Amino acid sequence: MQKSIAEGFGLTVAEAMWKSRPVVASAVGGILDQVEDGVSGLLVRDPADLAAFGASVRRLLDDAPLASRIGATGHERVRTLFLSSRHLMQYEELFDSLLPART
Repeated sequence: MQKSIAEGFGLTVAEAMWKSRPVVASAVGGILDQVEDGVSGLLVRDPADLAAFGASVRRLLDDAPLASRIGATGHERVRTLFLSSRHLMQYEELFDSLLPART
């Protein structure tokens, strides 16, 4: 669980997702880019809503298949979107697009 009132890139969120753990997090800042609500984690709109956080955690504890599915989807999301190798490939594509064509 990541209960933030403001967040850039949530490293703890990415680490949990990488380890295939289901995530419950505040719907703030960079976490919104990391977690697809109901798909790769559960987002709570109001970081001060303790009942909503508790309900989200309880939902995952009561529904093991959902927790497993969210954990697996979160892992795949980190693998495809947030690893440094992906960014390196994007830089290569950018530089290739900026360089004149070679014959």
